[in-house]
Formats: sequence, structure tokens, C-alpha cells
Amino acid sequence: MALLTESDVLNARFKAPSSIEEGYDLDQVDFFLDEVAETIAQLTAQKAELENELKKAQARIAELENSGAATGRGEAPFSAATTASFAPVGGGAAGGGDTNAVAGMLALAQQLHDKYISDGKAEADRILAEANAESQRIIAEAEEQHNRTLTQLEQERGLLERKISELRDFERDYRTRLKSYLESLLADVESGSTPSSDQR
Repeated sequence: MALLTESDVLNARFKAPSSIEEGYDLDQVDFFLDEVAETIAQLTAQKAELENELKKAQARIAELENSGAATGRGEAPFSAATTASFAPVGGGAAGGGDTNAVAGMLALAQQLHDKYISDGKAEADRILAEANAESQRIIAEAEEQHNRTLTQLEQERGLLERKISELRDFERDYRTRLKSYLESLLADVESGSTPSSDQR
């Protein structure tokens, strides 16, 4: 497996989730994390190997310096300054670049993780805001529909009350006229029966 570079980590992209509950594709994320772990393991092994070689080199230098001093050849093959240039700095000069690369990759991975968390929270906030706005819109529409329905029912009730009032007026007027007509007929009957009785 090829080692990841800082660019690989920085530019890593995962398939966008279909919803905030599902999250990113676990297989894709696990594969990427496996690559990161493999890269860190290889860099750690390389660092250990370089540190081991550095220790051997330092031991060889010390041996040569001691040998030169014992034989009286004058100056040792390597000076103290030369030896110091091989001394480990932050885990070894030769391995320092690898250590920095690992630290950089870890920092980038943390930044990437933080970015995904931040994006996830932002997406959740956006969805929640949209849901709240949609809820308020639905409630407003329901209230408006309720008010329209009440207004319409009030109008229909007023119309029915007017019709009932008109029907009662008509009934009262009809009863009055019917009563007058019946009284008139009764009067005619009574007036018509009197002459006939006289004739008998």
C-alpha cells in the first residue's frame, strides 16, 4: 500500500451522506483510516530504523575518535561538531522529517475530522432551521384556513338565519291571510244559512 501524503489527507473526500442520521459511508471511512494507520506505521518503522542507524553511526564515530586518540594520530576523523550534527533532535535529525510528516498528517486528519464535525453540525442546524420554518409556515396556513373557514361559516349562518326569518314572516303572513279567508268563508256560510231557514 502506497504511503499517503499530506495532500492525500487534505484532499480526501467521502461520499456525501443521504441524510444526517446515516453519516458518511463507513466502509469508505474505514478504508481511509486503514491507509492513514498503515502510513503512520510505516513512517514509525522508518523512524525507528533511522534512529537505530544513527546510534550505530554515533557509536562508530566514538570508536574512531577513541582509536585516533589512542594511536596518537592527532585529530579524530570526525570532530565533535560533526558528531553533534548526527545527534537526535526531537527524536533524531534524520527521522525528524518523518516525525514532522506524521505529526502533520495527524494534524491534518484532526482538522479533517473537525471539519466534518463542523459541517455536520452546520447541516443539522440548517435542516433544523428549515424544519422550523416549514412548521411555522404550515401552522400559519392552518390558522389562515381555520379563519377563512370560520368566516365562511359565519356568513353561511347569517344567510340561513335570514332565510329562516323570511320563512317565519311568510308563515305568519300566510296564517293571517288564511285565517282571514276562513273567517270570510264562515261568515258567508252563516249569512247564507239564515235566509234559507226563513223560507222554510
